[in-house]
Amino acid sequence: MSDLRSLAERIDALLPQTQCTRCGYPDCAAYAQAIANGVADINQCPPGGHEGVQRLAALTGRPVLPLNPDHGLEGPLTVAVIDEDWCIGCTLCIKACPTDAIVGSNKRMHTVLEPYCTGCELCIPVCPVDCISLENVSGAATGWAAWSPRQADLARSRYQSHLQRTQRDAAEHQDRQDKKAQDKLANLEEHSKHTDPATLDKKRAVIEAALARARAARQAKS
Repeated sequence: MSDLRSLAERIDALLPQTQCTRCGYPDCAAYAQAIANGVADINQCPPGGHEGVQRLAALTGRPVLPLNPDHGLEGPLTVAVIDEDWCIGCTLCIKACPTDAIVGSNKRMHTVLEPYCTGCELCIPVCPVDCISLENVSGAATGWAAWSPRQADLARSRYQSHLQRTQRDAAEHQDRQDKKAQDKLANLEEHSKHTDPATLDKKRAVIEAALARARAARQAKS
């Protein structure tokens, strides 16, 4: 099992880290693990392009294959650009960005921090007013010719920070919800318009069950 993890890590190190999900997996690390497990082909990463397939073939010993068009085509490096006149500040693109390259706040205009944008395109389908476009920043260069190992390392680092932040935010939100439920449970009579003991007992059972499910979910993740 340790050898398999080592292979997955070495595969992940050869991926461009755009976290675009076009490979069919939630991130580059998951795709690397799938290749290591033998359940994914090495030609599913459009950002890595043909050179990326060659790199993976050299590492895994698999034959070089043409890039699978079902996952997209090799292209230049692009960055997202937000039209300020149309942006409504919905924050959906901020939530979708895997490298936290979009900044802004609710009902305020958002903007893209170009050095951190990987061109993943995940912000485009979630925008309700279609105010995001892609700008070619690498000219005719495509795949790894348009994207450097330094940029990949930065993207990986920012994605890991993004995961840590979103997990922390989710945990803090769950803690707040649990505290509210525990307070309601401890003072159920005050929080309810019902006074019937049987009805209150049913409500108490529902809240206790919800708290138990939340605890079980947290333990399963830890």
